[in-house]
Amino acid sequence: MSRLMTIAAIAVCYFVFAILLNSVGTVILQSIHSFDVSKTQASTLEGFKDLSIALVSFFVASIIPRIGYKVVLLIALVLVTLACIATPLVANFLIIKLLFACIGVSFALVKVSVYSIIGQLSSTVKSHSSLLNTIEGIFMLGSLSGYWLFSFYVKPNATELTAWLDVYYPLAGLVIFAAILVAFSKIDNSQAQGPQHSIISDFIDMLKMSYQKLVLIFVLSVFLYVLIEQGIGTWLPTFNSEVIGLPSDVSIQMTSIFAAALALGRLLAGQILRYMSWYYFLNICVVSMAVIILVLLPQTDVVINGPVESVLDAPAIAYLLPLIGLMMAPIYPVLNSVMLSSLAQSKHAAMTGLIVVFSALGGTTGSIITGFSFEKLGGQDAFYLLLIPMLLILISLYFFNLATKKNSHK
Repeated sequence: MSRLMTIAAIAVCYFVFAILLNSVGTVILQSIHSFDVSKTQASTLEGFKDLSIALVSFFVASIIPRIGYKVVLLIALVLVTLACIATPLVANFLIIKLLFACIGVSFALVKVSVYSIIGQLSSTVKSHSSLLNTIEGIFMLGSLSGYWLFSFYVKPNATELTAWLDVYYPLAGLVIFAAILVAFSKIDNSQAQGPQHSIISDFIDMLKMSYQKLVLIFVLSVFLYVLIEQGIGTWLPTFNSEVIGLPSDVSIQMTSIFAAALALGRLLAGQILRYMSWYYFLNICVVSMAVIILVLLPQTDVVINGPVESVLDAPAIAYLLPLIGLMMAPIYPVLNSVMLSSLAQSKHAAMTGLIVVFSALGGTTGSIITGFSFEKLGGQDAFYLLLIPMLLILISLYFFNLATKKNSHK
């Protein structure tokens, strides 16, 4: 029962942070309308979120096991609760920036803790990969739920431009529920600490780890993947609105298909990988992503006949393009699982810190590049440019596979 309680606690934490983190695309779309900011200005929200994640992960990851995973999770949840409550009360673009900074700081603490706890709860590589994919699948289910929750508060013809910010009140309640589960769960901290060293020594060890050839190739692969995912996921609501021509609430709801595809892809990947090499599987996924972009993007020049009042009125392309998430989904958790499974458990917190840092940098880079391209070149060309990191990730996967084989023979 204590193991199930712990899994439930970390799953709910991931679920609520999925809603908050993946709301950035929706918030960008609404900020452009509500606060009269440009696309380039709105894209900085990704930076407030991801750079906060990167900085906290880089400097704090090695300290978290000393503080205690339960304490760290509770600190993160309290911080984001206060930020959610303050957002609709202040209701301006500055508080939105601060909100995403708090979300970033809190998620960095949560992710390092959760990944380390998964290591404690798993005794084999298969059980680790299975639990990690399940938790990441729940993360995507949270993202899916978030789009519909936000769309309920987004009214295209609302007289009060900031009324949609009231969504943060129920979100604060959900975070409080997650905190209660964490408080009553039995999270062990002793197994992950390993030999006792100074905090500075632990931080230097994490830096040394980043210079290893295997780790360098791995973090490059993670960086490229997140650049692609955030480039598409963050700007898909705006793409639906401005390129396809859907109303704001329907644009957000249609983006939920992307989250659903990611969730389904990650849940299915756990089964497929029982019969197939992770390397060949991920290559198929990346090539399929490129094919979807090349085949479907030209079809987005559609003429909508009649008003679009619900998702049922949306053209077929609005349903098909988000399915790229199905192919994209397995890449991130599989890369992480292969990397973490090759390390001693005492190194998981430090490695997770590096994962979060480069994920955050990739997310910020992808969002800003896509946002700038969207404003200067248009939505279609902005998405076409994502073919470049897709090619690069195929190259990095090749070298990552070679490096893991060499490492396993040592």
